[in-house]
Amino acid sequence: MENATLKLRGMSCASCARSVEDAIRSVSGVKECSVNFGAEQATVDYDPRTTNLQAIQNAVDAAGYSAYPLQSQNLMAGEDDAEIRHRQKESRDLQRKLTVGGIIGILLVIGSLPMMTGLHLPLIPTWLHNPWLQLVLTTPVQFWCGKTFYVNAWKAFKRHAATMDTLIALGTSAAYFYSLFATLFPGFFIAQGLMPDVYYETAAIVITLILLGRLFESRAKGQTSEAIRKLIGLQAKTARLIRHGTEVDVPIAEVQIGDVVLVRPGEKIPVDGEVVEGTSTVDEAMVTGESVPVKKQPGDEVIGATINKTGSFKFRATRVGAETVLAQIVQLVQQAQGSKAPIQRLADQITGWFVPGVIAIAILTFVVWYNITGNLTLALITTVGVLIIACPCALGLATPTSVMVGTGKGAENGILIKGAESLELAHQIQIIVLDKTGTITQGKPTVTDFVTVNGTANSNEIQLIQLAASLERNSEHPLAEAVVRYAQSQEVTLADVRDFAAVAGSGVQGIVSHHLVQIGTQRWMEELDIHTQVLQQDKERLEYLGKTAVWLAVDGEIQGLIGIADAIKPTSPQAVKALQKLGLEVVMLTGDNQRTAESIAREVGIKQVLAEVRPDQKAEVIKSLQAEKQRSRRKTQHSIVAMVGDGINDAPALAQADVGIAIGTGTDVAIAASDITLISGDLQGIVTAIQLSRATMRNIRQNLFFAFIYNVAGIPIAAGILFPVFGWLLNPIIAGAAMAFSSVSVVTNALRLRNFQAKTF
Repeated sequence: MENATLKLRGMSCASCARSVEDAIRSVSGVKECSVNFGAEQATVDYDPRTTNLQAIQNAVDAAGYSAYPLQSQNLMAGEDDAEIRHRQKESRDLQRKLTVGGIIGILLVIGSLPMMTGLHLPLIPTWLHNPWLQLVLTTPVQFWCGKTFYVNAWKAFKRHAATMDTLIALGTSAAYFYSLFATLFPGFFIAQGLMPDVYYETAAIVITLILLGRLFESRAKGQTSEAIRKLIGLQAKTARLIRHGTEVDVPIAEVQIGDVVLVRPGEKIPVDGEVVEGTSTVDEAMVTGESVPVKKQPGDEVIGATINKTGSFKFRATRVGAETVLAQIVQLVQQAQGSKAPIQRLADQITGWFVPGVIAIAILTFVVWYNITGNLTLALITTVGVLIIACPCALGLATPTSVMVGTGKGAENGILIKGAESLELAHQIQIIVLDKTGTITQGKPTVTDFVTVNGTANSNEIQLIQLAASLERNSEHPLAEAVVRYAQSQEVTLADVRDFAAVAGSGVQGIVSHHLVQIGTQRWMEELDIHTQVLQQDKERLEYLGKTAVWLAVDGEIQGLIGIADAIKPTSPQAVKALQKLGLEVVMLTGDNQRTAESIAREVGIKQVLAEVRPDQKAEVIKSLQAEKQRSRRKTQHSIVAMVGDGINDAPALAQADVGIAIGTGTDVAIAASDITLISGDLQGIVTAIQLSRATMRNIRQNLFFAFIYNVAGIPIAAGILFPVFGWLLNPIIAGAAMAFSSVSVVTNALRLRNFQAKTF
């Protein structure tokens, strides 16, 4: 199965988006398709053995639109030249038509004032309301300015479909051709005792207003992708390489893995890499959201697009092009902005039958008014008003525009949200599970105590340290690394190990200097029939202090106890408090023993602790928490559980959780098991992510409310339900202005999310 993102052209409303989606889904081999009208993109999952991108593009072309694939390697280049020229051409064409339509429309309205008001207005020349002149003026507006409506309506008709363009073409054509008939055959109306009134100004002004609305809408939609442009703009343009002992400035695209790059104070780091010489501090706020500059020295990783602050240093490039952190962030944000939230399904379903329904209502309106009043003019005006005022565009834009702005805002705060579904689900979280090591704590354990059976000051201590560190050197566990670092600080020479074995969730063992050495938990020691009473009081003392006690056995007997502490992140207590104030139940999950876990939990303010849980048991723990019943909105439902971890040992639990949140470490930004990735390791990012999700969902609901209310109220008004009191509301010009305003108002409301600020507690 492969995934592709297509850039779409030619869509003018939400009905168009549905038509494109149906066309792509009809291609054999396409498993899933989601079209985002706001982003003008389609995300397609397809089987390459059955179909290909060209076949999918052909299906889009056959539906009357066009598509081309977005290549991941060109993400950092932004829009290509062809796309920029296309947008500029569209904008210039729209502005020209708007100018022509606006000037002619104003002249036609002035010329029609005597007819519209029934008054004699001597300041208006009589020739200006001559129907033949108005015909000449209106025709280019109708068929040149409004050409796109006819073209798109015809394309839809050939597909046996109807779109917003269909409604506009029908409505304005009704006004134009009615007026044309009255101009050519005035006697027909006079014979029936009617005035041969014309409504050329209605057709011209409605087209102009809709073009104006689309111009505003286009510009507003462009602002929803501002986060992407900001991210792309962060990257450096050039890099200073060290080649053959000399400095060479090259374009960033020419940097290769392994190149040594020199960065001076105040410069942007061009690509990802590892420091090989020099020290400095780096401002990573634009990528991680972390405001405090981070110290860098040889061996530390640096992220492309971050800013070097104080010193010069050299680093070796490890990721370039589409593999850099910034490129992955851009790709994830684009995928999220192109995805579809579950709440949008209702709007999509309504859009599917909306236009045909409006046409039916318009026909019914004409029949009812003509039968009641016998007034052809009134029947025509109400029918045109119904066709013009209906706007599925607002429904189609309500969700995607908010999602685009919300995910973009998340990226600016170092929060990568992989899809609209994750963004929507995050606001429903009821239980949040925090892994201890690397999430609540800094993830860099340190040996604080080395207790031996014969006391701390004995000649055997160095040998025990050597045995323990030599064995632990073969393990990748963070606690093992702490023991090795401790031995190195004591300048202990390590020995070779034979028959090394690791027991998941228990410990490690092996032969070191002809001794069987076993290091692990008390439970494992007891399973091995190794008695631990000799250091039991020391173990309880260490655990009371919040330290992890690791047992050391040599040749089947306890010889020592290692106390290891992992410092709590300074922001963890505040973040836990904030999560609790948001109404979430916070749970700590760890493989540590109960006493140590409870000590850490007390320090950060967590009441519920699940300790001594092996990595392979974490997913089952999440599943059991999900099975808990919660009362929500007068009904009982299963709990919505989020899991926060490092994305490696916690991957099964992250996948099992309703929302998996991975703590990134600068370069680990594309953790497959998670739904949300926090680039920095600060737990405050979780608080921000949940608040952003809630703000986005409020914004979406507001948009959907406005869109639904607009159509629920607008169509009956246009149909003449308030005619006895507010007859002037029947003017199709009012309907055209309202229709244009509805889409613009929805997009503008979505743009308010750009002002989102996380609340501090």
